[in-house]
Amino acid sequence: MILGMPGIGLMKRRLETEKQAIALAVSGIIKQYNTDQNDIKTLETQYDNDSGDWYVALGFADKRAVVKMDSVHATILEINEV
Repeated sequence: MILGMPGIGLMKRRLETEKQAIALAVSGIIKQYNTDQNDIKTLETQYDNDSGDWYVALGFADKRAVVKMDSVHATILEINEV
C-alpha cells in the first residue's frame, strides 16, 4: 500500500445510496441490452459491507440480470444474466 493513500474503508463512496446504485445499474442495462427504461423493474438490491460493492437485480423483457458495482468508483464491474 502506498503511504498517504486511504484504504477502501476510508475512501468516500460515490454510490452512497440505494437509489444511486439502482440508477447506475439501470443505465448499464439500457446500454448493454438496448431496452427501454420503463421496461426495467428493480427486483432486489444488496450492499456488501466487506467489499464495498452494490448488487442490483433487475428484470426486463423476459430476462433477469444482476449488476455488480464498485461503490467507491461508481463503476459497473459486471453484468450477469441469470
